[in-house]
Amino acid sequence: MPELADVAKTTRAWACYDCGKCTATCPIARVGGDYSPRRHVLATNLRDRKEIVSNGTLFSCLTCSLCDRRCPAEVGYTQLIQKLRELSHREGVEPDCPHGGALQSVMRMMATGGTQQNRMDWLSDDLKTEPKQGTLFYWTGCAMYYDAFFPDFQVTTLNGTRAAVRLLNKLGQTPVVSPDERCCGHDLLWNGDRQSFESLARHNVKLVADSGAETLVVSCAECLRTWKLDYQPFFEGKPPRIMHITEFLAEHVPELKFKTDGQRRVTFQDPCRLGRHLGIYDAPRQMLAAMPGVELAEMRRSGPAALCCAGGTWSNCDRFAKQLQVGRLREARATGAEVLATACPKCQVHFRCAMKDPNLGGEIEIELRDVAELVADALAE
Repeated sequence: MPELADVAKTTRAWACYDCGKCTATCPIARVGGDYSPRRHVLATNLRDRKEIVSNGTLFSCLTCSLCDRRCPAEVGYTQLIQKLRELSHREGVEPDCPHGGALQSVMRMMATGGTQQNRMDWLSDDLKTEPKQGTLFYWTGCAMYYDAFFPDFQVTTLNGTRAAVRLLNKLGQTPVVSPDERCCGHDLLWNGDRQSFESLARHNVKLVADSGAETLVVSCAECLRTWKLDYQPFFEGKPPRIMHITEFLAEHVPELKFKTDGQRRVTFQDPCRLGRHLGIYDAPRQMLAAMPGVELAEMRRSGPAALCCAGGTWSNCDRFAKQLQVGRLREARATGAEVLATACPKCQVHFRCAMKDPNLGGEIEIELRDVAELVADALAE
């Protein structure tokens, strides 16, 4: 199997010590089930295509990268999973996606083109944006779809999107917000559908390039990872400077005037894509620290050790993922915080879903807010 030999080489699977630290570290393996990262490394090294495609656990991985961080042999397990899922997709094996696969269907419709989206209704009259040309492009992601798909969870991820535009306006920026933006393709890529991902990548890279933007600001951690890492082969010429909204705000803290009233204890959920995938830990915390009256209370596992929200690619919605979400919300509550701040809309979706469990009552309920929301609310009039 020459293809699997290449995968073993590029991901360093060949270097595996067979020590088991990946499986001992894996959040899914720790809460139950028969999932084992080491099993996929072994199957790759043995060129066992049948085991990889048919063992039924390939899509259980959260791709949270905790195992990458702790592997003594520096095996790139997260990259390995991405490549093995591409192989699986070519064999016709895909994850059992929740919600009837509706979100994946929308993404694939966007990838094929020819569909007319209504992406702009969330913009209120007080928000200043440009539809085509500008020096700064604000990437909205799929927040408007999440809010439409999950009304039963009271999902309000668009509040963070509106807050980001409001903050950019406060800083003298009129960002490009395009009606022609499409899904970044993150979930399709991580579920093995590279063809649809590449179609979206080519469209989106051209869209931003044609806008003339020198800076691309993103609120979604998964979109940010996609733009910074996975879109690199698609850029022609110099790419824009690509930043998370908290990174952009952290550079402009002296220009933001905050109210001095209020006292709140806040804890922060590090998204896997923002943290372990991209190494961005400080900027969200700098923004929380910049607000008068906000006390940051870290969870027991935070920063590089933070626990995943357990649902990054809409392919992990099961009882094990729910255990992780409930455990993480208990950690947040244990800090005494009133608010759980997030820097990725998907974290909000999954935590709101977990909080709807009728058996847990108010045990895990906590106010969820995007960091940009908190900053916008704290500004002086």
